[in-house]
Amino acid sequence: MTQIFDIDSHAAPVREKHGPGGRVLIVTAVAAEKEAVQRGLQGGSSAHVIAAGVGSAASAASTAAALAAAPGAYRLVISAGIGGGFGGKADIGSLVVADSIVAADLGAETPDCGFLSLDELGFGSSRIEVNEAWSNRVYDAIYSAGLSVCTGPALTVTTATGSAETTAALAGRVPGAASEGMEGHGVAVAASGFGIPVVELRAISNPVGPRDRAAWRIGDALAALEAATKAIREVIQ
Repeated sequence: MTQIFDIDSHAAPVREKHGPGGRVLIVTAVAAEKEAVQRGLQGGSSAHVIAAGVGSAASAASTAAALAAAPGAYRLVISAGIGGGFGGKADIGSLVVADSIVAADLGAETPDCGFLSLDELGFGSSRIEVNEAWSNRVYDAIYSAGLSVCTGPALTVTTATGSAETTAALAGRVPGAASEGMEGHGVAVAASGFGIPVVELRAISNPVGPRDRAAWRIGDALAALEAATKAIREVIQ
């Protein structure tokens, strides 16, 4: 049976100072995202930044390994990177701070009912609630810096969406969906297993929908990720 993780009920309290449990672990997927985060930190933070690999399994394994290697060292885990934005919610170059992290395609396909999530199957939950206090602090810092930012569910998928049909299905499955990535849920599962609060931050590089490489703005998204990281430096000190 899959365990249901509840970040709020297991999370350690927010700490304001360094010391035991005083560091922040920032988990990206690839080197370009890691480097954008490091540029934003400008050497002015004790945060530990790793590139965990692409996909939920890689991100979960790498996050768990980092946390296990330094027991009690971290007070917060941030899943950070670029991703897709849902139309009308998150535009290219904007930022999303997740209010929940959802494994949107984790479940079963049925001939009569279509897709059924873990929740509907009775095998646990595909949704992890982020730590509200930390998410609010991250959102407020980014907003105060004058950057375009919204909140909403961040979807984690194993196959990046490439059609209007899949986009509509995901939006119907998770009302208010704001972003799509491939790592957030894995990071969140690992963090929750250690009782550590988690936040997901996505910089939008492309619209979720029909795959059009010409419409991607990866450079703009990485610049937004760097700017957002700079904005939250004081928050994660």
